[in-house]
Amino acid sequence: MMGNREKMYEDLNFPYCDEVSKYEKLDKIGQGTFGEVFKARHKKTKKVVALKKVLMENEKEGFPITALREIKILQQLKHDNVVKLNEICRTKPSAYNRWRSTFYLVFDFCEHDLAGLLSNYNVKFSLGEIKKVMQQLLEGLFYIHSSKILHRDMKAANVLITKSGTLKLADFGLARAFSQRNGQPNRYTNRVVTLWYRPPELLLGERNYGPPIDLWGAGCIMAEMWTRTPIMQGSTEQHQLNLISQLCGSITPEVWPGVENLPLFSTMELAKNHKRKVKERLKPYVRDPHACDLIDKMLTLDPSKRMDADSSLNHDFFWMDPLPCDLGKMLSHHTHSMFEFLAPPRRGKQQQPQLPPQPPPQQQSQAGHSSQQSQASQPSGQSQQGGSRSHMRFDLPRILPNLLPCYGPSALHPAPAHCQ
Repeated sequence: MMGNREKMYEDLNFPYCDEVSKYEKLDKIGQGTFGEVFKARHKKTKKVVALKKVLMENEKEGFPITALREIKILQQLKHDNVVKLNEICRTKPSAYNRWRSTFYLVFDFCEHDLAGLLSNYNVKFSLGEIKKVMQQLLEGLFYIHSSKILHRDMKAANVLITKSGTLKLADFGLARAFSQRNGQPNRYTNRVVTLWYRPPELLLGERNYGPPIDLWGAGCIMAEMWTRTPIMQGSTEQHQLNLISQLCGSITPEVWPGVENLPLFSTMELAKNHKRKVKERLKPYVRDPHACDLIDKMLTLDPSKRMDADSSLNHDFFWMDPLPCDLGKMLSHHTHSMFEFLAPPRRGKQQQPQLPPQPPPQQQSQAGHSSQQSQASQPSGQSQQGGSRSHMRFDLPRILPNLLPCYGPSALHPAPAHCQ
């Protein structure tokens, strides 16, 4: 029999928080430590949206503070290249859900994420289209940094693209405001950013950081536009530092003054005598010299010398022919949504032999000279999905030794952040 308390819950009215039942769930399009994301349609207006479920299972004392922070940040940000939060919906409390509502963030729907597009063998970006992707990504970063917000989880899966070609920075679950406190150092958590996109200062324990951490991720994503796979796929934080040293050179006080003062500088094993090889390793893939130079500047070890979003937008890469061009025409040939979650499951981690930095000529990317990217044969056992949804990871030789051929779960999910 329903008690007075349960009756009270059932009769509660929330005029500014509609029931999620007004939407019809169509597909699950994402899942992670944050919860689940669904494609849904409004039952009356037929508008298609994305519903992000707020994870409540582990909450003992009300609404999760992490979700409150995300909502506050999203309500503050209004920009074409940042995902738009439309409303917050809830399920009705009942005996079925133990009288606890589930909450959903309702966003404008974007048809693709960048990781899904790069996983699809049939999606080929021209140099002008790559410039348009990066231009929009950097404009989004410039806006959020100007608004004193750090994203703290830059990766290809968190970059959404609409069917008309508009890019949106998404998933602000780890984002936070930042400030300079009268010269006092900040003490933010360093347990943020997905491992493969995590900058060296966080791996070395830095807690007084700022916008450069997002620019490191932007550099990784930009390189990925040509390699079609993350460029540094470490299995542990130590391994990730080793891969960074192999590409960007040894981490020393000579190239990065003050690095010796970071908490983990003496704890981690830092490789010695590695020369910086960003341009050398990327050149076989990224044929455009201006692109190589911009990636090189965004992957600077010393965060104080790393190029910021404003300077990146003024780089010659964006002002030389071909100029950034619209993505809509290319995307119009792909009628199915492409998300990392919908791509085939990643294979398990494997040991890889040392690979030469130069790929065979027939496998080199041609994006710098034409609209066609290099093609790779379908891996054995990889089934094709009909039409333009035949997703696969390119089996290209990696630009670094020891790169993993696929995503691994430990690399995709950073350790939980406690919102410091």
